Amino acid sequence: MPDIFDHASGVEAQFQKMALERQLATTARAQNQHAHSETHCLECGEEIPAARRERIKGCKFCPECQAARE
Repeated sequence: MPDIFDHASGVEAQFQKMALERQLATTARAQNQHAHSETHCLECGEEIPAARRERIKGCKFCPECQAARE
């Protein structure tokens, strides 16, 4: 039967994974600053707003799909 320490360890592992994914995404964005942005989301196919494409160079997802990925 899991105890409170096992639970805490699992929660900590989840937070570490999230932090690493966020850091990797930030690094990837920095490397792709001059990359071409997609006009349509690679996840849902909806058009990515022009303001987002200009502001976030190399974006591949609409705001809703990007939020779900994060």
